[in-house]
Amino acid sequence: MSNVPRELKYTKSHEWILAGDDGLVTIGITDYAQVLLGDMVFIELPEIDKKLDAGDECSVIESVKAASDVYAPVAGTVIAVNEKLVDAPELINEDPYGEGWMFRLQIADVSELDGLMDADAYEAIEADD
Repeated sequence: MSNVPRELKYTKSHEWILAGDDGLVTIGITDYAQVLLGDMVFIELPEIDKKLDAGDECSVIESVKAASDVYAPVAGTVIAVNEKLVDAPELINEDPYGEGWMFRLQIADVSELDGLMDADAYEAIEADD
């Protein structure tokens, strides 16, 4: 079983979400997802100020094994992207919940977080894969 921090929320498509008290959320892919994908070689990040709906494709990650879309787990506006990943996509492999974060959103509706999975629910779907 992979590393699944308890303080985060998760999606079935293997994104993690860290909610701040200010309506900002930080998003990345899970440890489980980065292990499945393998060594990251390229990332396309969303544009700053782009408005996203929950479920929108917003980023693409390419690894030595495959290319994979990343989806917005909640609706909001992109306020920051992790520019370090452009030159060092391997940060996702090395530290998916820290230096490997992908983008930040100003969330449109904080109640959307209630529809996401907690760590226990995510571990259950991970076990089924």
